[in-house]
Amino acid sequence: MPPRTTDSTPERPDDDRAPSTAPEPEITGEREDGTRSDSALEPGVDQRAVAVRRAADGGRRWRALHLTGCAVLLAVAVTGGAIAVGGGQDRGAGVDAVSAGGALSPGDLARGDLDAGIASLQKHLRTQPKDFGSWATLGVAYVEQARTKGDPSRYPQAQRALKRSLGLEPGNDQALAGQAALAAARHDFPGALTHADRALKQNPYNERALCTRIDALVELGRYDDAAKAADTADDRRPGIPVFTRYAYVRELRGDVRTAREVLERALSSAHAPADVAYVATALGQLAWNQGEYKTALDHYARALAADDAYLPALEGRARAQAASGDRTAAVRGLEQVVARFPLPGPLVALGELYEDRGADGDRAKAGDQYALVDAWTALARAGGANTDLETALAAADHGDKKEALRAARAEWDRRHSVHTADALAWALHVNDRDEEALPYARRATATGYRNAVLLYHRGVIERATGDRREARAHLKAALALNPGFSPLGAREARTALKDLEGNR
Repeated sequence: MPPRTTDSTPERPDDDRAPSTAPEPEITGEREDGTRSDSALEPGVDQRAVAVRRAADGGRRWRALHLTGCAVLLAVAVTGGAIAVGGGQDRGAGVDAVSAGGALSPGDLARGDLDAGIASLQKHLRTQPKDFGSWATLGVAYVEQARTKGDPSRYPQAQRALKRSLGLEPGNDQALAGQAALAAARHDFPGALTHADRALKQNPYNERALCTRIDALVELGRYDDAAKAADTADDRRPGIPVFTRYAYVRELRGDVRTAREVLERALSSAHAPADVAYVATALGQLAWNQGEYKTALDHYARALAADDAYLPALEGRARAQAASGDRTAAVRGLEQVVARFPLPGPLVALGELYEDRGADGDRAKAGDQYALVDAWTALARAGGANTDLETALAAADHGDKKEALRAARAEWDRRHSVHTADALAWALHVNDRDEEALPYARRATATGYRNAVLLYHRGVIERATGDRREARAHLKAALALNPGFSPLGAREARTALKDLEGNR
């Protein structure tokens, strides 16, 4: 499964302009009817045509009309199945879910409550345009809407709303924390860290800033610092958003037991349906990573009992069904997910399930899913996000191998996480540069993180370099840990291991 992060690109820490080749729209102006407008309050731009052109330019064909409709839904989030989203303490629907304090719960942000809250905030700000707190909250809500609703045009709007808040009240921690969240969503992790530190200087207890600081350090590969940041956040603002991040930091360091215990405590304290869905899904993903498919399915069932439309749980359930051998249910589930929000993670997973079935029609359908990843990349970049990690992961197996290597090198220049090390190692491997790939594959597994994909990649690379003993060990470890980690990858791992065992 993809890395579970907020997935936050180089934003410009000292430049508040949206990263776009187009001129930045004015904050205010006049409509044709003479009334005043505010670009931070207007609907986002429909990106459907951009995505369709991008997919066509890539030489991929759309097989059904629904794929065109999907294009506008392409989201800019982290790694499909992202768990570490922003959060707060307040509960409720509508405007109460996006209060002036900027407290947006993880589950509420993925529900229709967010849309109602944004509409209420927009209405409020048209009559009270000097309410800096509501401008900050609106900016954060736009960030989450871009991530969860697939509307990249919201990122520039979020930037303008946060800039408006800071113009009204310079240095307010709500807007600074919002800028951190925006930078993280765009994958500008150094920028996210800078903005989070500025917010915490103003208010050491700002929950969003505390959480984004952990996210940024994790994504930069600074795991010791991330662990310290998680301890600090737990001391200052213990709660579900902090607990889930604390657990993920532990998981990345190989401490699955503590990660599970923390998440179970968080689930026992969760009462709102949104929080139950959020934490139960995190437990499901943790169990899936360990190959505990029945346990994972139980957690996803609990998540979906709380919120039957929670997309990360729907995606996770489909992956666990596929790994358990129920491919029909898995395909049906992933088709439902990508029909609503075609993110790279579920698109690739669905494409591999089609490809694994092997019929001509299925191979063509698989190609359609991979083409939609290209369209997603175009929309994400149009929204100011860096997509090099997603590009590297998808293109290495299902696209332009040279482009995969370019993207992986570019991302490694920015950050040194286990996931970027793995992406670079695999991109080097598919380009027949295994000796160069091996140190990165070793680095990807050096923290103790129990992830079958990383172990599989290392084993394949070691086999290619002639280290048969280590290759056998890591391929065995991958299949023992999570034998259904990938429809295609697991099959290839078994084939490679059989060859190694037969030539001992």
